[in-house]
Amino acid sequence: MSLAEFGILYAILMATMAFSRCVPLFALRGRELSAQVVAVLDLIPVAAFAALVANDLYQPAAWTTGNVWQALVPLIAAGGVVVLARRTGSLILCAVAGLVLYLVLGAIPL
Repeated sequence: MSLAEFGILYAILMATMAFSRCVPLFALRGRELSAQVVAVLDLIPVAAFAALVANDLYQPAAWTTGNVWQALVPLIAAGGVVVLARRTGSLILCAVAGLVLYLVLGAIPL
């Protein structure tokens, strides 16, 4: 891909992103949103973070090599974080607990 082609592609993508983000902002300015719409919009950051984390939790290479424990460590650590999140609701505590669980479980030689 040449630099000119990349520039055209970049400009089109930037215009599309700016349009899709700015038009709703101006169209909904000053309007009161329903509680249902606000509840759905509040889930966007959670869904985006879950998509990023899910990519790291599921490791197909670990399953294909037959090392089931290596594949299960991130999933078990995530399960512990989910339980802690439901009980405490603390983001920092969940992050620290997730790291500690992952390190402790990863250190178990199986």
